Amino acid sequence: MANHASAKKRIRRNSRMEVVNKVRKNRVRSFIKKVELAIQNDDRKLAQVAFIEAQSEMHRSVTKGVFKKNTISRKLSRLTARIKKIA
Repeated sequence: MANHASAKKRIRRNSRMEVVNKVRKNRVRSFIKKVELAIQNDDRKLAQVAFIEAQSEMHRSVTKGVFKKNTISRKLSRLTARIKKIA
């Protein structure tokens, strides 16, 4: 248990941010699922539109510190490759 006031405050802040970050992660996952669903249905147009939306959301999560930069880069690269395969 924390003894210092600053440590107690940090615990409170961490618990609040944990909830916010979970929401952000789930939001990114939802956007990724929309893209994957379109890929699964072989709908290239829908996949590209969903990908553009997902891309901005994924980049935003990097700036907020929810995901690391390389993780999002890898996911975007793999999604792009899968969309190109649909042709």
